[in-house]
Amino acid sequence: MSHRQVLESLSGLLLGMFVSILAGTVVSTSMPRIISELHGNQTAYTWVVTSTLLATTVSTPIWGKLADLLNRKLLIQLALGLFVVGSALAGFSQDTNMLIGFRVVQGLGAGGLTALSQIIMADIISPRERGRYMGLFGGIMAVGTVGGPLIGGLLTDSVGWRWNFFVGVPVAIVAIILLQFTLKLPKRPARKVRIDYLGAAFLAAGVSLLLIWVSLAGKNFDWWSAQTAWMVGGAIALLIAMIITELVVKEPIIPLGMFKNRTFTLAVIASISVGVAMFGTSVYLGQYMQLARGATPTESGLLTLPMIFGLLLSSMIVGNLISRFGKWKAFMVVGSVLLTVGLYLMSTIEFDTNYALVSLYMLILGAGVGMVMQNLVLIVQNTVQPEQLGAASSNVAFFRSLGGTIGVSVMGSVLGSTVISAMVDRKDDLLAAAAKSGAAGLKALQSLQSGTLPEVNHLPLAVRTIVESVYGQAVADIFLIAVPLAIVTIIAILFLPNITLGTKTAIERMKEKETGADSPIEAAEENALEVAEALIGAPVTGSVAAIRRDAERGTTAENGR
Repeated sequence: MSHRQVLESLSGLLLGMFVSILAGTVVSTSMPRIISELHGNQTAYTWVVTSTLLATTVSTPIWGKLADLLNRKLLIQLALGLFVVGSALAGFSQDTNMLIGFRVVQGLGAGGLTALSQIIMADIISPRERGRYMGLFGGIMAVGTVGGPLIGGLLTDSVGWRWNFFVGVPVAIVAIILLQFTLKLPKRPARKVRIDYLGAAFLAAGVSLLLIWVSLAGKNFDWWSAQTAWMVGGAIALLIAMIITELVVKEPIIPLGMFKNRTFTLAVIASISVGVAMFGTSVYLGQYMQLARGATPTESGLLTLPMIFGLLLSSMIVGNLISRFGKWKAFMVVGSVLLTVGLYLMSTIEFDTNYALVSLYMLILGAGVGMVMQNLVLIVQNTVQPEQLGAASSNVAFFRSLGGTIGVSVMGSVLGSTVISAMVDRKDDLLAAAAKSGAAGLKALQSLQSGTLPEVNHLPLAVRTIVESVYGQAVADIFLIAVPLAIVTIIAILFLPNITLGTKTAIERMKEKETGADSPIEAAEENALEVAEALIGAPVTGSVAAIRRDAERGTTAENGR
């Protein structure tokens, strides 16, 4: 496919990704107000986010396996449709329980979009060329992440938070139509469909039970208690049952044999902490800006821009450099170091830290995430067999989402416990501040004692200062949790085999595997490409066939000169 044909095929896909990112980020700055108006507490806040991540996590490998068996174009349209329905229903929520339920539907659709977008790219773009297009995905991600909080804040402050969920519906409908007319996928060999329903059920139940325990332990019951014993024991039993199932079924959701691939295994380990950094920071940065710095939802979106710019610039620049030079490892090592440094620096912030410093810390963290996140999927796709492409791509995304889901849940639990403990420690200060502020202070104190998230802008100044101080320190503490995991990411990336990126798409590799070998002409062209690189002293991107095609059209490709 020519560059223009690839862009046309990706247009609907990019718009669908934009909608899914927008729907996830548009509520980030509005969440404190949404939970406050629905009379929810910190646990509800955590679960509104965690429910979507959990559904995305559990469904991602299932969508990936279906992509190896069924029509990928139809699947991504179904995923987008499911996402739209969940978003629209979430806008009609009357309490936090309804909101959590509809966010689960959203997450099921998001799992499909997460898995299928990467798989479809591999179908039509070779690993060597994929870096430049990954930059487009990075750009779309950044625009959605930048625009989402701003749009969400403006909608919340003007027409109400429910429009955060309605705004993406018309765009998603356009994306579904665009996918129908623009996405052109090559035909793949037919395969008999066998879906591992039992493995999917064990996986969903085991992961869900574990996360429910993390969110409830320490508040509803002690960490060491009978409830902990049966919940953790039950989760382990379900996950063991899932592993046994995956070993015996013919088409497992998570093919355990892929863990023999060193690249896949190390990429999975690295993805877990990247997920914690990406999801955890995006969720709790908005809470820090509003509850520790007193920002409105709109201001909160503007204040988190440095992290988004860091992610945007690093993903686009590094993606293009990887395509240009065919080298990826040095960029990813640097990115993992930046990720670790950024998380540590964010753990030092307080409610009154100079915003210029906070901006620098967010920029470093965003740059690290952008350099590592998408490229972990790329290097796995470069090494696995083409018939396992869907399962491999989706499982890297699965473990990234799993890390994010567990991270958000643990961070939320720690944040809630830290805030409650700090409020108890400063009870005398709060009482004195409330008494000094009169009736407004006593009303504010009653609201804080009820456990609901405060709207700090409505608190008396004396009480507000204490609350901001407590939340500022609590948010800093949860960033420190992710630092050890980030160090593990550095180690995993250092040990990744430095395999050269291939120059053929998944469809081309599949056809080669069917015929058993390259044709004599293709073999000669690949040799010519290697000779050209040796003579020029620089990598030549694309294939000889593409260079020849450009010459026949009367044009000269930049890399073919």
